[in-house]
Amino acid sequence: MLTKELLKKVRRIQIYTSRLVNDMLAGAYHSTFKGRGIEFDEVREYQPGDEIRTIDWNVTARVGRPFIKKFVEERELTVMLMVDASSSGQFGSKGQLKTEYAAELCSMLAFSAIKNNDKVGLVIFSDRVEKYIPPKKGKRHVLHVISEILSFKPEHSGTDIAAGIEFFNSVSKKRTVTFLVSDFIAEGYRRALQIANKRHDIIAVVIQDPREREFPRLGMIELEDAETGEILLVDSSDPNLQKGVKVFSGKEASERDKFFRQIDLDIIHVETGTSYVEPFMRFFRTREKRR
Repeated sequence: MLTKELLKKVRRIQIYTSRLVNDMLAGAYHSTFKGRGIEFDEVREYQPGDEIRTIDWNVTARVGRPFIKKFVEERELTVMLMVDASSSGQFGSKGQLKTEYAAELCSMLAFSAIKNNDKVGLVIFSDRVEKYIPPKKGKRHVLHVISEILSFKPEHSGTDIAAGIEFFNSVSKKRTVTFLVSDFIAEGYRRALQIANKRHDIIAVVIQDPREREFPRLGMIELEDAETGEILLVDSSDPNLQKGVKVFSGKEASERDKFFRQIDLDIIHVETGTSYVEPFMRFFRTREKRR
């Protein structure tokens, strides 16, 4: 059941992201994801100037005069949103949690998809798959997807990206455009992602908060691992700790992105407290040029 507070959130995101899509993103999305090719539409009688190679010889022989086949672009795509709901997403130093930021950018993608008559589906995962909404079309369906992302309360706190990918592979029989939205604070997913990316068009949307790479200097503080519950007492002003956090986060990000490039998987980097519009526009422009 949707609460009044949740309805307000859904409505706010709907208005904001719809404007973004209408004003900026719809054309870029359409140019980037053009569909799978062409499909047969109908036959019509031959007219002077039509290409001879399009003649339907079976119909021509049956009717006794030439008919041609007409084709249209197979525009419809299936877009899958795979959203990491693990407890590391319950963090944000810029007035918005990573999970809230993810919900907003997923809304933008969903509205872009339905504006182009594409289907949209949803997989929410933690250390297991917790929610699956099969792909469908339509504004009502997209509002349902957005509501689920905003209101979802995971039963588990850990992260298993591989489990989410394997489930997605099992339910997606056709090639799918998939946005994998996560902070990628996880291990053991590389093999599953490499296999899935050969079959589908997967785009990694990496969400980060600035405090995850630069620690605040607050003296002695307690830190709790959101996924394991482990508590540590640390001196946040210690120069060695400050340096260690920067080096570790930089190394992890570099190795992750290097792997993504090796398997030819596109990456979109976004950060809480900043707009996701420009990173996505940059991605759309780059993909369109590549096509």
